[in-house]
Amino acid sequence: MEKTYIEQIKEASDWIRQRTQGRELAIGMVLGSGLGDLAEQVENPVVISYDEVPHFPVSTVEGHAGQFVIGALGGKQVIVMQGRFHYYEGYSMKKVVFPIYVMKQLGVQALVITNAAGGMNRTFKAGDLMLISDHLNMTGDNPLIGPNHPELGVRFPDMSEAYNREFRAVAKRIAEQMGQERGEAIRLQEGVYSGITGPNYLPPAELTMLAKLGGDAVGMSTVGEVIAARHAGLRVLGISCITDMAIGEELEPLTHEQVVAVANRTKPVFIELVKRFVSEVNL
Repeated sequence: MEKTYIEQIKEASDWIRQRTQGRELAIGMVLGSGLGDLAEQVENPVVISYDEVPHFPVSTVEGHAGQFVIGALGGKQVIVMQGRFHYYEGYSMKKVVFPIYVMKQLGVQALVITNAAGGMNRTFKAGDLMLISDHLNMTGDNPLIGPNHPELGVRFPDMSEAYNREFRAVAKRIAEQMGQERGEAIRLQEGVYSGITGPNYLPPAELTMLAKLGGDAVGMSTVGEVIAARHAGLRVLGISCITDMAIGEELEPLTHEQVVAVANRTKPVFIELVKRFVSEVNL
């Protein structure tokens, strides 16, 4: 008989807890395309491939390693997802967000979620980082559809502050400090993330529509995971790496390889920003 969603979450979290000697984890991280190298900064890591964990899906996208890295970062115990799952891979939205609930069961109190995104705001440039202030769910789906599990969260979770204001203020202060140390301002933007299903990059008319609706960046992840995180009571910091400009009237052809290449160039600033955030944030 197939296990229930709750049973699957508990079995997966219990299995990981055994592998990590039951250590209490403070912060969970989800690393997007080309940004997985942050996991290499984790000290005394325990590395667990997703395909080892009961009931876990497998990441199939280039640029996603498909493993957990668990250990110390910035003086806190973290669990890092080096690669995520996407709706466009054919997984249900409930399967996409499954790891978020597992991390909550492991004691995580806050989530740092990252992605590679196309910039729709004309003031952005490829290579910028964007703090996510809010999102547009354009996927046509929601991970909370269906019976609610009170063990996970309330039936109607509040989303008035999906992305934590205090966390964003800490990240802005750190970016300013980094800019002063480097003698060059860090290009840290702030804006609304539009989550689409993918896997195709959008045509000009759809990009123009999303920009008119208030979107500053567009990507194929994050929104479902953040809905689940808020359902589970986690505070969220979201960061997009703007890998290309997705302005409808000026759109140029784009490949996944180009996206990963720009993310790779942005990595040093991204890694330093997130490491300092983990060290300085109060949970």
